[in-house]
Amino acid sequence: MPQNRDLPHGQTPSTMRLPNRRGFLQAGAIGGLGLCLGDVLRLQAQTSAGSLKPTADAVIHIFLPGGMSAQESFDPKRYAPVEYRGPYGSIPTKITGEHFGDPFPKTAQIADKLTIVRSMTHGEAAHARGTHNMFTGYRPSPALQFPSFGSVIGHELGSRKSLPPYVCIPRQPNVYAGSGYLSTAHGPFSLGADPAARGFRVRDLALPRGVDEERFDRRRKMLDVVDERFRRLEKADTLDAMDSFYKDAYKLISSPEARDAFDIRKEPAKLRSTYGQTQAGQRMLMARRLVEAGVRMVSLTVGGWDHHDNIRDGFRRSAAPLDQAYAALITDLHQRGMLDRTLVLLTTEFGRTPRINGNGGRDHYPRVFSIVLAGGGMKQGYVYGKSNATSTEPDEDPLTVPDWATTVYRTLGIDAEKELVAPGGRPIEIVKGGRVVNDLLA
Repeated sequence: MPQNRDLPHGQTPSTMRLPNRRGFLQAGAIGGLGLCLGDVLRLQAQTSAGSLKPTADAVIHIFLPGGMSAQESFDPKRYAPVEYRGPYGSIPTKITGEHFGDPFPKTAQIADKLTIVRSMTHGEAAHARGTHNMFTGYRPSPALQFPSFGSVIGHELGSRKSLPPYVCIPRQPNVYAGSGYLSTAHGPFSLGADPAARGFRVRDLALPRGVDEERFDRRRKMLDVVDERFRRLEKADTLDAMDSFYKDAYKLISSPEARDAFDIRKEPAKLRSTYGQTQAGQRMLMARRLVEAGVRMVSLTVGGWDHHDNIRDGFRRSAAPLDQAYAALITDLHQRGMLDRTLVLLTTEFGRTPRINGNGGRDHYPRVFSIVLAGGGMKQGYVYGKSNATSTEPDEDPLTVPDWATTVYRTLGIDAEKELVAPGGRPIEIVKGGRVVNDLLA
């Protein structure tokens, strides 16, 4: 979008922060003590600047579609009856006294770098609604499509090093990973192909055959002239978004460094094997390349976890490549000195029922489930919350979606109470009703 020289950097009239209800109350209270609104706003700005120093520069969101079972992964019930415990045993981790399900031996060995949340909770048992929660921080609404984490991060922080701020691997996995009520210019850049595929190549990233960079630059300047003429006659979000897409595409194609970021073939064969020559492995390796190059958020999916029947066989098939790739990613980030500034989220839309069903599987269950956080200012070697003995409900420190989302934004220095403007001039908080969970933070 064109910048307004009279507004703070990166803001337009539609994205200026509006004072929220709490701000108005504070202004009224302090005003009674003789301070003017300008004093209030200055104090508020100073407080925000001091309290929201970012601890993360980038986010990798690994989403496990279908609803991964906590009992078979990060919250095994070792002493529960077998119909609750499930088909697997458990293994000790690098966190003293804590166990994971035995399909995760490699992840157990890097648990000292993780925060395990065993008390995640919400009320949405349908796939679409649960997915919406975990991509936006909001319950679904029939009146409004909320923007994803990646779109908000791109909107608030912008791009770095000629790279798109938000990338999906291999493509946008669902509508909830999109820009919602924000301009479509803040939608994700999708690779369009899987990094694990033979002959992998990011679509539209190379110059057309027979067109060198000088000729491409001439074409771009001609297009700018046509666009400017057309823009004087028509004005719409779709045009602004298209203009933004053209500019971003030009930066990608014209920058060798940006193009190189997407070239996974530059990684050593040994490291690619360490991650695993699987979808999970190569997607996570690509994610590491992209955040290292300057992308602010990478979102990717791994496996299928909707195990209504035969969870014993189905779960292990999905878990083996995830275990290898995830342990390799965390280790790789740590060895490169990147883990402290890269927040890695391992999430799913909900958990599974406490009791194994008649088909040897587990059904949808959002009341309590597990997610894993690493890096970016989170504690290491820490377990947050607790489910009860049979995983029917949180027993200690339930973690709601708004609180989790607010904490994620906090690591990036984004105030989740900030109000963006939806269509019709409606102010909407980035996250409504959440709080920063300081116990998760280092």
